[in-house]
Amino acid sequence: MRRPAISARRPVAPVTTPARLTAVPALFTALLALVLAGAGPAHAAGYRYWSFWEGDGRAWAYATQGPALARPADGAVNGYRFAVSADSQDAAKPREAPDFAAVCGSTPERSGSKRVAVVVDAGTAADAPEGETPPAPRAACARVDTDATSADALAAVAKPLRYNGDALLCGITGYPASGCGEQVADTGAASPTPSPSITGASRKSEETDGAPSAGVLTGAAAVLALAVAATWQARRRRA
Repeated sequence: MRRPAISARRPVAPVTTPARLTAVPALFTALLALVLAGAGPAHAAGYRYWSFWEGDGRAWAYATQGPALARPADGAVNGYRFAVSADSQDAAKPREAPDFAAVCGSTPERSGSKRVAVVVDAGTAADAPEGETPPAPRAACARVDTDATSADALAAVAKPLRYNGDALLCGITGYPASGCGEQVADTGAASPTPSPSITGASRKSEETDGAPSAGVLTGAAAVLALAVAATWQARRRRA
């Protein structure tokens, strides 16, 4: 009697997923979270300085150039505010309304000159340098030559003024007594945008915007590549 043929095949073991493969997604997630933890918005330190504003009779607008360059027309309103801020987006405005008539209404026109309403707001005690007290806000009508700048108008009514070597306006009517655009504690605001109205010259931004940095993105890409490679090797072993 003929015996049944015995198969030479070995029993096939049930397919199981290697532990290394199942751990890859969790590993990738954890590593990616660590890398991206540093990708939050960059915060910039604030600066304590006099900001320069222009009024249209209804509201204040952050000036697009410094007072040494601006040449206001007769009837213009210039404002100055001392405060701590990171950039023009969070800068504090003068608290007095930009009302030319209220400041210069009693000053008549005169040929060969112009009138500029100047509002000076030294801010609050919270923004004051240590040991100093901000003077009360004031407004005055400056009569200056027709080609005078906003800095000339300010000098006509708010001496003494103090500037540094970079033409940064450091003090108005003697306030503050020292310091000039110094960096102070982190305001939590986004990174500063260079603003010519602070000094007449641009201040460089110290940080990038709120997007992840190139280093962070590179790190995330490396983690992803490692995870993909581990997955491919695990599947190859399983096959």
